[in-house]
Amino acid sequence: FRDFRYRTRKSWSCERRVIGKAEYLPGKANPRFVVTSLSTRDADAKRLYEELYCARGEMENRIKEQQLRLFADRTSCATLRANQLRLYFSSFAYVLLHGLRRLGLTGTAFAKAQSTTIRLKLLKIGARLRLTARKVWLSFSEAYPYASDIAQILANLKQHPACHPLDKPYYIRQR
Repeated sequence: FRDFRYRTRKSWSCERRVIGKAEYLPGKANPRFVVTSLSTRDADAKRLYEELYCARGEMENRIKEQQLRLFADRTSCATLRANQLRLYFSSFAYVLLHGLRRLGLTGTAFAKAQSTTIRLKLLKIGARLRLTARKVWLSFSEAYPYASDIAQILANLKQHPACHPLDKPYYIRQR
């Protein structure tokens, strides 16, 4: 990381602080530069790049993920309320996927997966569901490659108190 001052010949009105990161990836150089108005007192070069700049990029990735992968950009209905409902559904899907990623996917191959990957490989699958009085049975095809990951995800989710809202078992009576 390097911290220096720079000024363009025409487009900038004054000299500005620039953070440079020198990185070499296999086969090519990968230099990065960030122009900032923050002083060296506010943040040193490495902290500014890694904690502020990269965090902002990650936030923008999450916004793009919701817009493009969870369909928050589909507001083509004729009424405002219908478009608002679509945006609510998209936001709810994002919150659910974020919770699943945070609580259930830790320690699996999908811990850092994008929402499209989670949808296609974990949620959009064919399985047989059987409910009994005491258990829920999920039956996957023998060819489904992520069955062990699903078992790990369910075990991860089972460890959190939100998955056990009642201390005593409850039964649903049919009338």
